[in-house]
Amino acid sequence: MISRRDYLQLAALAGVSLAAAPKALLAAEGGQRALITRTIPGTSERLPVIGLGSSASFSRIAGAGETAVIQKLLEHLAKIPNSVFDTAPSYGASEEVAAGVARTSGVNQKLFWATKVNVAGFGGSHADPKAARAQLDRSIERLGKTPVDLIQVHNMGDVPTQLGLLKEYQKAGRVRYVGVTTTFPQHYEQLERVMREHELNFIGVDYAIDNRVMEERIFPLAQQRNIGVLAYQPFGRDRLWQKVKGHTVPEWAAEYDIATWGQFFLKFAISHPAVTVATPATSNERNLIDNLGAATGRLPDEKGRQRMIAHVESL
Repeated sequence: MISRRDYLQLAALAGVSLAAAPKALLAAEGGQRALITRTIPGTSERLPVIGLGSSASFSRIAGAGETAVIQKLLEHLAKIPNSVFDTAPSYGASEEVAAGVARTSGVNQKLFWATKVNVAGFGGSHADPKAARAQLDRSIERLGKTPVDLIQVHNMGDVPTQLGLLKEYQKAGRVRYVGVTTTFPQHYEQLERVMREHELNFIGVDYAIDNRVMEERIFPLAQQRNIGVLAYQPFGRDRLWQKVKGHTVPEWAAEYDIATWGQFFLKFAISHPAVTVATPATSNERNLIDNLGAATGRLPDEKGRQRMIAHVESL
């Protein structure tokens, strides 16, 4: 097998233009590779299992005003209808810049737009309702799409107040789905309580091949409660890239239509039945195209998942 970079270079040399890449990624020997989608629990709506996050490097290019790059990223994503774009007011300039680009280019109507609200800070216990409303109104106005597809309480900030506001906005038809997020272990117990005590459509949590704590309690509860799951940090930020540096993808990964390490990590994440969508962040056009390739073809079964875990742990 080949590296992520070599795979993309070979694709370009073979005539796979970036403009046609998402369509080309569906092509397979002897026919078409099926696009993998998941149903939002409790609904008939389906989402492609790979989306795009806007933290980290995406936030940096947004802050630098690289709107042309952001437009290309969003246009590629929008070629697969209803793909999830995940952002937040706290991701630097990401929400503001991406929403402006999406609105002016018209892709705001093609994407499943997921943003967040939090004026209470990290795990904060008090949110000013007036400030939270102002943040929500600003997010909705920026995008120019009503209702916004999903807004979640970010980092478990004053859930009673801010989730209460989201329910109000949902009832008023300004947001379709609501939820809560965290990627911090000190919030997991609180997250479980909120999942039991409130009607949620989604949660957003950290999950990766080397970070599987969600499988113990949170994922089974999400399945029991019909809550969709956005899997954040499927590359463990850059942790997994450091782990596999200098190693090639094992040949047997081709059994799951995996060509690169990025697809290896993503296919592991989305192969868990509780995961609705994984949203890796990137500012690189080629990496986005590679990531979208993980939303096609075959997924590992439980035996395959264990084989993948063992291989990564052996490196």
